[in-house]
Amino acid sequence: MRLTSKAFNNGNAVPRRFTCDGENVSSPLQWADAPAETQSFDLLCDDSDAPSGVWLHWAIHDIPSTTLRLAEGRFRRC
Repeated sequence: MRLTSKAFNNGNAVPRRFTCDGENVSSPLQWADAPAETQSFDLLCDDSDAPSGVWLHWAIHDIPSTTLRLAEGRFRRC
């Protein structure tokens, strides 16, 4: 399975616009190549190098398997 964003490249920092220091909106995300038997998706956004340790920004559960993207600004992050 592959998760990507038009807002930034894999391995790069999330642009400030999508952080608590910026506009604090969610970045656009899309995914592909899930196993055929997938029934739903869970997405977790954590910050593994936060000063206090791993910080969970948000979680979305039970996304239907027919949904393959989330639009920019769909939710607030922090």
